Amino acid sequence: MIIGIPREIKDHEYRVGATPAGVRALVQAGHQVRIERGAGARIGFGDALYAAAGAQLMDGAEDVFACEMIVKVKEPQPSEYALLREGQILFAYLHLAPDPAQTRALLQRKVVGIAYETVTDAQGGLPLLTPMSEVAGRLSIQAGATALEMSHGGNGTLLGGVPGVAPARVVVLGGGVVGTEAARMALGLGADVTILDISPARLRQLDALFGPALKTRYSDAHALEELCREADLLIGAVLIPGKQAPKLITREMVRGMKNGAVLVDVSIDQGGCAETSRPTTHTHPTYVEEGVVHYCVTNMPGACARTATQALTIATLPYVLEIAKQGYRQALQRNPGLRAGLNVHLGQVTNAHVAEDLGYPYVPPEEVLLVEG
Repeated sequence: MIIGIPREIKDHEYRVGATPAGVRALVQAGHQVRIERGAGARIGFGDALYAAAGAQLMDGAEDVFACEMIVKVKEPQPSEYALLREGQILFAYLHLAPDPAQTRALLQRKVVGIAYETVTDAQGGLPLLTPMSEVAGRLSIQAGATALEMSHGGNGTLLGGVPGVAPARVVVLGGGVVGTEAARMALGLGADVTILDISPARLRQLDALFGPALKTRYSDAHALEELCREADLLIGAVLIPGKQAPKLITREMVRGMKNGAVLVDVSIDQGGCAETSRPTTHTHPTYVEEGVVHYCVTNMPGACARTATQALTIATLPYVLEIAKQGYRQALQRNPGLRAGLNVHLGQVTNAHVAEDLGYPYVPPEEVLLVEG
């Protein structure tokens, strides 16, 4: 199979679809890889490394998007829509539910869109989302700590405090991968950390993992309202795979927070879990609403693009090899976890949550694969 890896063009997005080591594995498996020049240059993966791995260097995105399968990091940007071709396999983070324009474009171009974020494993986990969730969870505390500084609009609270001065109150909404890693980082910096989740079993796991240093609360509106008032830093880490994030943090809750407190909404890729959240970029990462600094960057792991690219390639490479060897139809028929990643197929929506949130008819992936196969 001929696989294309374009240079990412989203704001400050320096990740790349595969490392040179990943490209080498694909070439050794008998596939051709075409990569746009400069795709990995900013993170130390220069063109010479990709050429040595066996990739063909392409001068422009048009040549890359002519390939049978496109392996990206982030969703296609509007300027890339016209480059997509009918029947082309697009393997990337798509986050379609909160993005009607992209969904419409992928349906019109009749691509085969396989979304990293809805691929599952045998245990029901999200193996291609997990590494970026780990990065984003840890970054959320770094970003929040910076936003709390006076020069960035915060109220000047140091996360760990100092002897004789209480540490910052950090509240994490959601006990999944992002929330766990956020709690880990905040505790490491000496903050006073409380995590909320709707699963008592998960709260017990977190209690066993972190011990008495971490406070746990069952997540309901009353608890969240109370903790929002106390928080210096609030982390939104809510996820329903493939679906728009529920707006659990209301405007009233945000209005009741301390002046100069910070909200980092890691759920923004799926639309955000706060009513006051709207997407931001690494160039302009924050804004102030209701007196609270909001950090809602939609590609947070891009801030640590070298680490993130290495972690992502480790996770995605087995699936890329599987699709390239078998063809997408056979690969998806044989692997139900990979099949769960099929969000759009030749003009039809094949993810139930995307269909529900955006008002499209839902066609099960099993049906389109069997009908077309």
